This record gives sequence, structure tokens and C-alpha cells, in this order.
Amino acid sequence: MAGTELTNVRSPRVKAARRLTKRAFREQDRRFLAEGPQAVREALKLDGVTLELFATAEAELRHPELVTAATLQGVPVHRASGEVMSELSQTVTPQGLVAVCRLVHVPLGDALPAEPRLVALLAHVRDPGNAGTVMRAADAAGADAVVFTDASVDPYNGKCVRASAGSLFHLPVVVGAPVAQAVGLLRERGMRVLAADGAGKHTLDDVDLSGPTAWIFGNEAWGLPEEVLGQADDVVRVPIYGQAESLNLATAAAVCLYSSARAQRVP
Repeated sequence: MAGTELTNVRSPRVKAARRLTKRAFREQDRRFLAEGPQAVREALKLDGVTLELFATAEAELRHPELVTAATLQGVPVHRASGEVMSELSQTVTPQGLVAVCRLVHVPLGDALPAEPRLVALLAHVRDPGNAGTVMRAADAAGADAVVFTDASVDPYNGKCVRASAGSLFHLPVVVGAPVAQAVGLLRERGMRVLAADGAGKHTLDDVDLSGPTAWIFGNEAWGLPEEVLGQADDVVRVPIYGQAESLNLATAAAVCLYSSARAQRVP
């Protein structure tokens, strides 16, 4: 790693990166921060996405392969002091690696293949940890895309990026799509649109999930508004067999996505 250690938290380079913790500046600069070795590793797998890498001396020793990969791609690598890393990090215990990345989302029309099989649509989802975990579950279930509607959290929120565990870089992500526009295009591509809601008349046990399916997931506290439920082909709930009052959003989404993925793969 070339150059001297960055120790001044007020240096222009550190301030330029630090501002990306705010959504308005992420949108203005078209950049975001990816923190931790897993996120950095996945970001480096995509050409031209990683713009800068900040690493503490300790992190450089723990993850030399990431520093090498960045260097081979021509990505500037800056050794950062613990104080600087704490300024850039959005976690209580920084892992010593933060990458500045280009935004990676794509337009709705480009995100969907001609014949998609499984899509997750997040409508009015506000909790970044839940949203990131849904991205991770969708990725693991083999989904074709994840769509964040215009009323949902920013997927480039630091907590959301961390919760996705690198999945933000694995599958097409759409940002800011109106629900009606997204649902319309999903139907045009031959998908059945199901809303996941605890008040659904049918359960996962009642519906055929073997065909192309798009799942709409809603707000953690109050679910999906009536106008969104009305746009779905059906409203489906996850059955509760025990005494739990409900499942949280990320868990329910994982169950729904995997139920569809399994149904589509069973002969």
C-alpha cells in the first residue's frame, strides 16, 4: 500500500467519503460506501464499481488478497488510522475496510429478463436491516431481481448494504420504481403478483407457487396499504403453527421466496 497513513479526519479525501453516509450526497455523487471484507470482496468482483479503498494496517494484514485485488484493478488504496476508519465506519466495531463504490442499480426494464421466474418487490419497507436481509434471501433463493419502490428505504444505506452481505452486488437491483409501474411490467413479463400480508385470505399452503411469481413485501409495522394490496393478484400469509404472534419482515420474505424457489424446482 503506497503513501502515508491518513490520520486527519478533516482531510478532503476523508470528508468526501464521509459525506456518503447521507442519502442526499449518495444520490448527488452517485457513490456509496461498502463496509467490511465481505462487501468489499463482492464489490471488487465487478469491474469498475470500486473507486477507492480505505484500510487500516491491521485490516491490510488480515485481508491482503483484497488489497492486492484492488491494486491490480488500479483502485487507489489508502491506509487509514483507527480514528479515520471510525469516522468512515457506520458500525460500533469497525472491521477496518471501507470501499467507495459507484451506484449499481439498474432501470426496471433492464433488471428483468424476458421470462423472469422470481422477483422480490419491497413496497414501503423502511428498516434498512430488514431490506438488506430480504436482498440476501432473494439472492440465495435465486431471484431474478429485487425492486425497491419509491416509498422504500435506500438500498445504499450503510446498514442495508451490510445486511445484504454482498448480495447487493450479485443480482439486479431497481431503486425508486412506482408500485403500479413495477407491477404492470411484472405482469407483462408473465408473472403472477402475490402480496405477502398477515391478513391474507390464503396461506402458502393454499397457493400454487410453481409458476413465475413476484412477491410484494411491505412495511415492518403496518404491512401493505390497501392500494398496494389491491394491485396484487392474491394476498397470501405465512401460516403460524405455533404461538408466535407473527414473523418479522425478513423472515417472512425468506419463507415466501424459498417456498416459490422450491415449488419451481420440484418436478
